[in-house]
Amino acid sequence: MLARPETRESALLGPLLIVNPKAYLYGPQLLDLAVLVDEVAASSKVTTIFTAQHADLRLVAERTRHVVVTAQHMDPLRPGRGMGHVLPESLAAAGARAVVLNHAEHPMSLSDLDVALERSREVGLASIVCADSDAQCHAVATLGPDVMICEPTAAIGTGAMDEGDYVRRTTAIVKAVDPSILVIQAAGVTSGADVVRVLADGADGSGGTSGILRHPDPRSLLLEMCEALRAHPAAAGRSRTPTPTPTALPQEPTC
Repeated sequence: MLARPETRESALLGPLLIVNPKAYLYGPQLLDLAVLVDEVAASSKVTTIFTAQHADLRLVAERTRHVVVTAQHMDPLRPGRGMGHVLPESLAAAGARAVVLNHAEHPMSLSDLDVALERSREVGLASIVCADSDAQCHAVATLGPDVMICEPTAAIGTGAMDEGDYVRRTTAIVKAVDPSILVIQAAGVTSGADVVRVLADGADGSGGTSGILRHPDPRSLLLEMCEALRAHPAAAGRSRTPTPTPTALPQEPTC
């Protein structure tokens, strides 16, 4: 049986904005967006999570100061064998401060997720875990991630929010398991008004992908979202940089 870690203070403080370019942008285009988001984060003082392709993490980390540079996935392995997999230590060494796990576009088994969360704690990466259904939200919450992204898979990339009580219901499910877990609700969010709505339903943050990337003026949209987030009761919070633990020397390579 999987045991839930003791309730603890999150490695990130809300309210949270997440900008998640997925694989739509890379290289110079991704860096342009990262710099823009960094400027907005600096002026708004909102804790801002910015995800990047693994190959771009170091580039983004070296050119930004105010965003939480975040990997889009990692594997539950340790230094040694693991050809082609993503080593947690490599992400921390590249400048990542957090990692997203179990996104609908890169799902993980519960057992792999459990180990990956343990590894994220060991290397000092804040954990941001995705879940879809009520049952998934409850199961993931028992593993004690720092942040959860609750989103109905069907709403991802549609630009249309769930019209029912999904946001309020799934947020309440997570908080009932562990009130210290911060909950991001971002599926279908395209405006500051949408952010206000999810915050009113109990969420600790919002953001998105397509709604930001497709907007004719991403800066104005980000500022609008940050204004909504700054009105959240927890707006005085600030992100804290997780401190990576010392890593062991690499093992002798084997084929």
